Amino acid sequence: MNRVGYGAMQLAGPNVWGPPDDPESARRVLRLAVELGVTFLDTANAYGPRTVNRLIGEALRPFPEGLIVGNKVGAGRGPDGSWIITDHPDTVRRQVHEALADLGAEASELTYLRLGGDGPAPPSDVPLEDALGVLVELRDQGLIRRIGLSGASPEMLARAQKMTPIAAVQNRFNLLDRSGVQVLADCEAQDIMFVPYFPLASGRLTGHEELSGPAERLGATPAQVALAWLLRRSPAVVVIPGTANPDHLRANIAAAEVAENLTDAEVARLTGLADESTAVIDQPHRSTLDALRSAAESHR
Repeated sequence: MNRVGYGAMQLAGPNVWGPPDDPESARRVLRLAVELGVTFLDTANAYGPRTVNRLIGEALRPFPEGLIVGNKVGAGRGPDGSWIITDHPDTVRRQVHEALADLGAEASELTYLRLGGDGPAPPSDVPLEDALGVLVELRDQGLIRRIGLSGASPEMLARAQKMTPIAAVQNRFNLLDRSGVQVLADCEAQDIMFVPYFPLASGRLTGHEELSGPAERLGATPAQVALAWLLRRSPAVVVIPGTANPDHLRANIAAAEVAENLTDAEVARLTGLADESTAVIDQPHRSTLDALRSAAESHR
């Protein structure tokens, strides 16, 4: 698998709500991503909702051999566009079938269960085993090939593994936010793919010499260096930067080459931007949420 994937969230309309202004432009970006060698797409029923999955299906089906679409279920949107956890077993089952219909796929290569551990929506009262049991059932029926978790604590990951192998975990993690570091360590040890979301710290990376120095030396952008650091931080990491801009897409994919040329000293200085020894999974602060909303628009 190409370790630089593509996060499709920004293909929806403003605030990840409704259709984009130019659906055909969104479909062209998806096709370009695959043409440039991307083999992993990240999406969710909640993006739109259902808008992005439909765009992916329209643009790419039948999916080329080797392409994995990772789709998150167990989350949804309130009438005001707010993010909510919707992990009642009946809802999870319905969302899996909706995603297959929207994507035009007979089976999901990877379905994540979205938990409330590190996102803007609080956890629900539904036991993990009840919601995850639906995915296990659908996998046994052949509708899901791999199961993942999103927003998982180390304890939740361990509980899930008592029920089923976990192929991937998607948690918040970037240069400035190491809240997923404990789960990253578990993924490394257990050969589980770790997919950091908001890999560019939602546009808050400006002004750090640790980024600008390597960027100038390599003729790269700070964003490329931030993605390159993630690739160097752990072999378990697959990054999913998102954009609706073809030029930004090309630059993001080129971060793999930047990663090969970062020195060990540069990687160490970048790692030192945050104290991983005290990092724990948690809900994002309000200021972070505001930054995320701004970034969703500024990086289109």
